[in-house]
Amino acid sequence: MDRRDWLHGSLVALLWVHSRLAQAATMISVRIWPAADYSRVTLESNAPLKTRQTFVASPPRLAVDIDDLELSPALRELVGQVQANDPNIAGIRVGQYSPGVVRLVIDLKRPIAPQIFSLSPVAAYQHRLVLDLYPIEAPDPLAQLIAERTQGTAAGPLPMTGVTAAASDPLGELIARHQHAVPAPAPITRKDAVSPGPGIQAQGSWPLRPAAPAAHAATDRLIVVALDPGHGGEDPGAIGPGGTREKDVVLRIARKLRERINDSSAGGNPMRAFLTRDADYFVPLHVRVQKARRVQADLLVSIHADAFFTPEARGASVFALSQGAASSSAARWMAQKENKADLIGGINLGSQDVQVQRALLDMSTTAQIKESLQAGQTLLRQIGTVGKLHKPRVEQAGFAVLKAPDIPSVLVETAFISNPLEEELLRSDRYQDQITEALLRGIVQYFTHNPPVARNRNL
Repeated sequence: MDRRDWLHGSLVALLWVHSRLAQAATMISVRIWPAADYSRVTLESNAPLKTRQTFVASPPRLAVDIDDLELSPALRELVGQVQANDPNIAGIRVGQYSPGVVRLVIDLKRPIAPQIFSLSPVAAYQHRLVLDLYPIEAPDPLAQLIAERTQGTAAGPLPMTGVTAAASDPLGELIARHQHAVPAPAPITRKDAVSPGPGIQAQGSWPLRPAAPAAHAATDRLIVVALDPGHGGEDPGAIGPGGTREKDVVLRIARKLRERINDSSAGGNPMRAFLTRDADYFVPLHVRVQKARRVQADLLVSIHADAFFTPEARGASVFALSQGAASSSAARWMAQKENKADLIGGINLGSQDVQVQRALLDMSTTAQIKESLQAGQTLLRQIGTVGKLHKPRVEQAGFAVLKAPDIPSVLVETAFISNPLEEELLRSDRYQDQITEALLRGIVQYFTHNPPVARNRNL
């Protein structure tokens, strides 16, 4: 080989090495979000990751090979991020399987249905590889509600003053609901879509309840309130100038409100609260609606903390669904912002049942919106007693989380987290307690004047 051939060969080799280095991705961050619903592992990199995966059923484990990647300290952090109380992940092993290939092995505590997908850059995130580990036996929200009751999360038995014998046993009512409830909806990543169920139509009005007297001290059955803490997991929601994350604040408020609802039977109405998420993990918008329908909720209250471009905006707001145009440009902008949660949180758009789930969310009705406005106005009046209101009326727009066809649904913006003064309020236990009490009073007042009737067990 002469010198010219040697130089040419060396140049080709250098170009090949340079090409491989240019293609190799760099790991930016790794995160694990454990929850009973599912556990998520997120790998964030500066370029898309190419993977191959193998699932072994016994003992259950998932092996993922990532091409064009070298083992890095960021990847090694995954091992230490596994929590002992993770319901699904027992441990993680990571190593350099071969040159340019990293192997990730996730040891599992139970059989799971893994879903692996990629997300394009959005908001503050670059490319993300997402591993969603769904248990084969999906948790039942209604069974969870019953378990909370049997474990005594409420402070003693609920007073039953003014309640008929049909509701004298709240636990029995919950069990009866469980026996006659609609089938548990599958998570978004499952292939078997949920049908709307008999009696539900895509158009027309939904008979939520017949006309009731203007005031009624008690209902003839247990009332279930679905509380929906916005955002979670990969989606932090709005972040205040002091670093306060919306997802953390609203979860604390929702937990406080759950305790107060479960401890309260004011007005003779026995109530139980259910949280669409009780930990820091992402729940797709339509799954929040499905969970509320699964427990046959009588009201859904989605809890958020507002944000705007400028720090001057302040005050709490309440929103309801709109079938047509938004009530204001600000309401339309707010709905668009909140509806982006699925993109930021990371929804598997490759799932075959997404379009069916979206169709379910489009079955909004005139009756549902009318009752949502009533509930929203009642809540707004009570919120106005503890702080400034951003708008004196309930606003309307196309919020995806409010599209349950058979449940009055409202979205409450508790304050502007983008306002430094209101961010401090949101961080304080005092304001959280005040807004909790205001919401409780509003919920009790709404059901006092709008008692729900017996459920249609054929739903």
